[in-house]
Amino acid sequence: MKPRTLTLLDLCCCAGGASRGYADAGFEVTGVDITDRPRYPYRFVQTDAIEYVRQHGHRYDLIHASWPCQHDAAITRGTNQHLRDTYPDLLGPGREAMLATGRPYVIETPAARPDVILCGTQFGLPILRHRRFEVHGWTPMAPPHTPHRGRVRGWRHGQYHEGDYLAVYGKGGGKATVPEMQAALGIDWTDVHEELTEAIPPVYTAFLGEQAAVQLLAGAAP
Repeated sequence: MKPRTLTLLDLCCCAGGASRGYADAGFEVTGVDITDRPRYPYRFVQTDAIEYVRQHGHRYDLIHASWPCQHDAAITRGTNQHLRDTYPDLLGPGREAMLATGRPYVIETPAARPDVILCGTQFGLPILRHRRFEVHGWTPMAPPHTPHRGRVRGWRHGQYHEGDYLAVYGKGGGKATVPEMQAALGIDWTDVHEELTEAIPPVYTAFLGEQAAVQLLAGAAP
């Protein structure tokens, strides 16, 4: 008997980096974002993510949410601390809405509980893009995270350094170009700089999604 197709709801999906990984893991994906994302490659709903999960989240096998990161990003806690209150903090209400669905979930945002932390080096990517994943209703495993070796390419304190890793954020100063970002992240369906700087490399969520799918189909998750 062919296993049934699992469904995945991706909240605050942006251009779909996380979505692609779950799709690669076999999920049928629906993305939700308050901003129109014309390059998003799967079924897309433009609406408020918290309201959508409250109304429809129970219909999905697994829910992923990348709640906006600006409120808890390192730069906002440091250099731009004066701007922190101008950014929405959706982690608390978002988590509450996800829990109310009774479905397993994954949350990715800087203030999420670090049940799993993934880095590009764990997957052979030339980036140091650390992401924290909070999980509920299933049990993930993570590969070992070995110490970083080498530099990030670019200017530091007035001196330019070559390096094995790319800075896939910002512009200038030796940071990655859009084609370099696309190749490093494994994303070829958008060339919008802002979408690439915020994207989760699909390999991260493919890794998590494959594990979740096995547990869901085996009945280990509700």
